[in-house]
Amino acid sequence: MGAYLEDYAAVGVIILVGTGLAAAMLGVNRLMRPHVAAGEKHVTYESGVDPVGEGWSQSTVRYYVYAFLYVIFAVDAVFLFPWAVVLEDIGRAAAVEMGIFIGILVVGLAYAWRKGVLSWTS
Repeated sequence: MGAYLEDYAAVGVIILVGTGLAAAMLGVNRLMRPHVAAGEKHVTYESGVDPVGEGWSQSTVRYYVYAFLYVIFAVDAVFLFPWAVVLEDIGRAAAVEMGIFIGILVVGLAYAWRKGVLSWTS
């Protein structure tokens, strides 16, 4: 039973040492930092543009569609590259399955193209 508790004691000592080191680092940081804050640090900053007006803005749904299409085709690449590497070793069934997969992607791309989703101008 003593060796069992010694294992927990070692874990407790490690936790205490880690907590002490974190507290010491934060304390040294507090002692060494400058204490005078500049006025610019209290201004909201985003993308190099000074804030004007309200903080609420709406974005176009079209950008969501572009992001969604990108994710779809990025996932396609993740599936297609390993498949292409072992192309010589796969069987006929795997080739048919990948053909179906690519066919579904082509149908989706054709649908997006026909609906005008891929056009930057509306």
